Amino acid sequence: MAGAAASVPEVSPRRRALVAALAAALALVAVFVGSRLLGSAEPGEPTDQAVAGPVLLVPGYGGGTAGLEVLAQSLREAGRTATVVPVPGDGTGDLALSVAALDAAAAATGPGPVDVVGYSAGGVVARLWAAQDPALVRRVVTLGSPHHGTRVAALGAAVAPEACPVACRQLIPDSPLLSELNDDDETPDGPQWLALWTAQDQVVTPPDSARLEGAVNVELQQLCPGIAVSHGQLPVDPTVTAIVVDALSGPEISAPGDAVCA
Repeated sequence: MAGAAASVPEVSPRRRALVAALAAALALVAVFVGSRLLGSAEPGEPTDQAVAGPVLLVPGYGGGTAGLEVLAQSLREAGRTATVVPVPGDGTGDLALSVAALDAAAAATGPGPVDVVGYSAGGVVARLWAAQDPALVRRVVTLGSPHHGTRVAALGAAVAPEACPVACRQLIPDSPLLSELNDDDETPDGPQWLALWTAQDQVVTPPDSARLEGAVNVELQQLCPGIAVSHGQLPVDPTVTAIVVDALSGPEISAPGDAVCA
């Protein structure tokens, strides 16, 4: 009607939530792009291994932090500053958001490189972040991480695609994200790398998807014959804890001896 005020369409709660999520994602990405820690080595140069900075622990798909808090406490008892990084959307959304959250957490620790422990999909997040600027990272430890994807995600996408969100699809073997991440150098120069997994993993299948070219690779059952550790037990198993603490505390990452099996 002429002269009448134009009506403003009502914005649905779902649309408002989407806009808010996008705004939060953009803010995180801005932090990721803008925050470069001071005092780091130049890209491609070995990171100073003599300075043990803070440890950041990254949860996997589902975002559960309880197990990693147990591991973080063990690191604190060993004299390290350890923080579990909450991941947006329980780690089921685009892994780029988790990368941005890790970058923000690293920036908050102050100047200097950090150590990163990534559990399950958190190990993929750690690699994605470290690949941006390896000089920001001293050491990376991954626990049961689907570096080359997991058939469980492929099965989920095929059988129930509505129940396989973005991160699930990104963890399918040969997904665009993993193909690009593994295309050149799986362990960029700068940090030292340890990849650990259990042969009894029924979440990351095959279990040796957790292997990383160029890392110190540890299959628990090869190191400790007869040990029983599931995927979910990795962050709380005493043997795994001992390996992680040693890897982050010694002068360099080296293959663990079987003394940790006791």
